[in-house]
Amino acid sequence: MFDVSSEEITEGPLSRALLFLSTPLVVQQYVVVLQQIVDVFWLGRVSGDAVAAVGLVAPLVGLLGLVTHAGVIGGRVLVAQNVGADDEAEARRAGFHATALVGVANTVLAVLVYFLAADVIGLLNPGQAVLPLAATYLTVTTFGRIFGGMSDAIESGFVGWGDSRASMVINVAAVLTNVVLDPFLVVGWGISGFTGYGIFGAAAATAIGYVVGFGVAVAGLRVARTSFTIHWRDVGFDPDTARSLLEVGVPKVGQEGGRQVARLVIIAIVTAVGGSAGLAAYTVGARISTVAFVPAAAVGSAVSSIVGQNVGAGKASRATRATWLATAATTGGMVVLGVVQFFVPGVIVDVFAPTLTRDAFAYTVTYLEILALGYWAFGVIYPVQGGFNGAGKTQVSMVATLLQYWTVRLPIAVLGAFVFVLAVPVHAVFWAITLSNVVAAVGVAAYFWYETSGSGGLIERAATAAAAD
Repeated sequence: MFDVSSEEITEGPLSRALLFLSTPLVVQQYVVVLQQIVDVFWLGRVSGDAVAAVGLVAPLVGLLGLVTHAGVIGGRVLVAQNVGADDEAEARRAGFHATALVGVANTVLAVLVYFLAADVIGLLNPGQAVLPLAATYLTVTTFGRIFGGMSDAIESGFVGWGDSRASMVINVAAVLTNVVLDPFLVVGWGISGFTGYGIFGAAAATAIGYVVGFGVAVAGLRVARTSFTIHWRDVGFDPDTARSLLEVGVPKVGQEGGRQVARLVIIAIVTAVGGSAGLAAYTVGARISTVAFVPAAAVGSAVSSIVGQNVGAGKASRATRATWLATAATTGGMVVLGVVQFFVPGVIVDVFAPTLTRDAFAYTVTYLEILALGYWAFGVIYPVQGGFNGAGKTQVSMVATLLQYWTVRLPIAVLGAFVFVLAVPVHAVFWAITLSNVVAAVGVAAYFWYETSGSGGLIERAATAAAAD
């Protein structure tokens, strides 16, 4: 079930290709969300400081993951385009280069974090209670990301080839390991006389899950039924492949780097005007809102593979149709999720963070209501950016994201929190997040339409270039 071949992606019904490629990715991403929610669920039973610490380091984790993002998007797009062009050997070489790049870079980063974590986190002024917890979580999970990043790169090769089931299996193995270990390592659940390791236990469970996922990914490369493999002949350095990988992947570094730095500034604003209660609300809200954009992000990944293969096959109009079809379907689903969250925010907070203070609870409820109003925007942003990425034009997604965060989100947050101060200043940050999502959705959709509505558009040019290579 959910088998989809390269021929079906480039010639069969687009709705079937999108459904069969997206569904395992949606399941996979919800499993990842389960991991994040379970972490908050158990840490919420340890202390509010533990929850705040995880929220504090989230943007730092994102910054450290920039190289992984470059390898993942570069590998997925190059694999997809080469499969569409019937060059499977080059597709496998791209997969190896992506995995090797991510592994080496994450090893270097882990060593740096070991020595510098506390000093860097201290610059955010989180307070003496939160700082050591945040440093512990960041250090342990970063060492785990050596294996997690390589696993992600291998997964991207499977998805680019059109085998999203293998990617799902890898993630399920990693996350289920984390979910099973969390209650024992965090709070010592069910073990007499053992109270758990708190935030260290949560980080350790995550790191162990990464190792397990990498093991499954490597094993998957040698399973007969999987289409994506890496042979010994694919191992080695090829300058042209590395250059192509970086050309596609580096804009993703700029995109995610700009996003994560902006998030750090947002956290600083939240902490300044909302204190630990505001930071806890931001953390819980961010984790819960992930549930909303997971389907959109998964569909965006599927779109990038479908567009990539069709670009490689020289079918620009089909790539464009796939992007719009995915956008329409995903936006409808996001509207439903937004309505549900808007009407039951208090219930959601009670389930996932019962130890929040009264102020933190009130902030979180308001944050969830405001976020829900803009959930539909995720259904536009991710599929449309997936269309740009699949065409190899990752710089468009980079510029769109930088504008979203730095010309809309941050100015609104600063003005609302410090200049035209709202009755509750931290609410200005919450509104800035939703408004920036809406503006970004309208902007990327309008630009994609402009670039694809006539002949000689962006995707058509990409398909022509791919045919010439």
